[in-house]
Formats: sequence, C-alpha cells, structure tokens
Amino acid sequence: MSLSPPMLVLIATLLGLCVGSFLNVVVWRLPRDESVVWPGSHCPHCGHDLPWFHNIPLLSWLLLRGRCGFCSAPISVQYPAVELLSAGLWVLLTLPGAGRMGELPPLLNLLAGGMLLSWLLPLALIDARTMRLPEPLCRWGVVSGLLLSAALGALQGQAAELLLWHATAAAIGLLAFESISAGAERLLGMPALGLGDAKLAALLGAWLGLKGLGVAIASAVLLGALFGVAGRLSGRLGPRQPFPFGPFLAAGGVLSWIAADPIGKLLIQPDRLGV
Repeated sequence: MSLSPPMLVLIATLLGLCVGSFLNVVVWRLPRDESVVWPGSHCPHCGHDLPWFHNIPLLSWLLLRGRCGFCSAPISVQYPAVELLSAGLWVLLTLPGAGRMGELPPLLNLLAGGMLLSWLLPLALIDARTMRLPEPLCRWGVVSGLLLSAALGALQGQAAELLLWHATAAAIGLLAFESISAGAERLLGMPALGLGDAKLAALLGAWLGLKGLGVAIASAVLLGALFGVAGRLSGRLGPRQPFPFGPFLAAGGVLSWIAADPIGKLLIQPDRLGV
C-alpha cells in the first residue's frame, strides 16, 4: 500500500504520541525497579486508577489542565513534553533518506525507526536523570536490532549480509567503548565511560551497522564536547565533574538513522566503514 507523504506524517505523529505516552511509564518505573506493565496507569499522589480517557496522549493533560482528575495534584509537564518529543522524532523519521536497514517501503521503514527510538529515548532520559543506563533496555535493544536486521534483510534478499554487518558493528561498539573505559581508568585513575555506554554503543551498532555506528559516535563526541565546554565555561560543570554520555549517544543514533550519509561526509569518511 502506497501512502502519501502527508498521510505518513499523520501516522508518524499519532504513533509517536502513543509511544511517548508509554515511554513515560518506562522512564518513571524502570529506575524504581517497578513493572512497566502492572499495575495499570494510576496517579502517583492518590493512587487512583486512571480511566482510558485520562490517558489520551497530550489531549488528556490539556483537558485536565495538568492536574489529576481525582485529587487535583499537579501532573508533571514532563508527560506531555516526552509525548511531543516522541511525536516530533517520529515525524523526522519520515524524511527522505532516513533509515539504515536497506530499501524498505516508507511505512515499514518508519516502524523500524520508531522501534529504535523506543529504545533510545527512555535510555537517554533515564541516563540524564540517574547517570545510569538500565542493562535490560540495552540488552534487549541489541537483540531486537539484530533480529530486525535479519528479518528486514530477508525481505531484501540479503539477510546474512545485513545481519553480519550489524552484528559486527555491535561487537565493535561494545569492545571499543570497554577498551576506552579501561584505558582511561589506568591512565587517569577513573573510567572515562561507563559500561552502560558500551552496551548502548552495541545497541547502536546492532541497529545502524558499521557506517551508521561511526556517524553516531562521531556525532555524540561532538555534541558531548560542545556540552562539556559550554558547561565548564558557564560554571555549571566543575573541572572534573562527570556528566552522562548516554543522551549524546542516543542523539547521535537518531541523527545517524535520519541522515547518516550527509552527516558522515561532514564528520568522517563513512565509505571506509562498510554497510
């Protein structure tokens, strides 16, 4: 089925809002070691179960004026903000040239990119808040990336090739970041990167392949360096104060999925990195 660009954008917006609503649950519950499935949505203040019409992405928050419909406690603006961010990123996935898993129909390519966002967005938000990247999200993100690489590669008649490149990229990302962290710990007495960053790099490799991984890491290093310099010049960061690198890796992953080729021409020479 062929979809017009406006229809694809509409689908991306609606899916992004719905996925963002669920990711709010993940970001809230996972760091607290709570199930993201049970119990159902409820107010964290009064504990009242929320009916479906109080859970409509963005719309319910606006109609309730940012307050619980039962106890009138304020509902954090984070909820609609994450939903809008998710929707905006989904819309960016519809841009021409987006995608790192071969020539796919637009809707299938959108859904593949949306799955990647469903791993990266909560990882970035959790790391920004807690300086920790949950291992289950990283692990299952790697597995899903490799499985999808094989499945979508099979549709294009290159399952083995696509899976090999993406599995190789995942291994390289993991080992390279672990080596950097271990080397920095020996030289500086403290790790430069956490093991969670290495697992996130493996996730990016599983989804993006070698070329995409290179673009993602180069983008993340540039964004992280700019943030670090700005933070230290402004006094918001101390001389050796650490800050989470996961959000920059996640941002680099999104940029790589959307525009790896043009970004690669600016930052690196991607043609040397394979598929």
